[in-house]
Amino acid sequence: MEKIILIYSSTDGHTREICLRLLKVLEAAGNEVALISVEEAPNYQLENFDKIIIGASIRYGRHSKGIYQLISSKLQALNNKPNAFFTVNLVARKPNKNQPETNPYLIRFLSQIAWQPKQLAVFAGKIDYQKYNVFDRGMIRMIMWMTKGPTHPKTSIDFTDWEQVNKFGKVICDM
Repeated sequence: MEKIILIYSSTDGHTREICLRLLKVLEAAGNEVALISVEEAPNYQLENFDKIIIGASIRYGRHSKGIYQLISSKLQALNNKPNAFFTVNLVARKPNKNQPETNPYLIRFLSQIAWQPKQLAVFAGKIDYQKYNVFDRGMIRMIMWMTKGPTHPKTSIDFTDWEQVNKFGKVICDM
């Protein structure tokens, strides 16, 4: 049994949902898992865990500032442990942008940080226009229109490949 910390940054809750699926996979394999938000992470000693996993969503082309701060402040612990990072974004709904080596947001993110995660994954996110405030709904609809995605204001589509999430959970177990 290993102690794994699973840290997430989520704007609308979907990255947390993905983490909950990973948690089930990891616990089913006999691991002890702490699921925490990036805001809670400074209160934890990452050195006390056997593996460190971080997942972060994209909003308007960027990961949260909290993810950058966490990585910067915990870089030594990250580098000294088996680790993984995954990003959640809507551009990953496209087949040619759903892999670590083809996702522009992940590529840019990795070029901006000192940490080079040992395992990487990209998951497509979810659109749920009715959950968004007026500004976000309008902005995301415009972005979807420009990228030929769904724009109907009542649209709710989960683009996540949940089997891919399960497989990533097994990759984490095998690290």
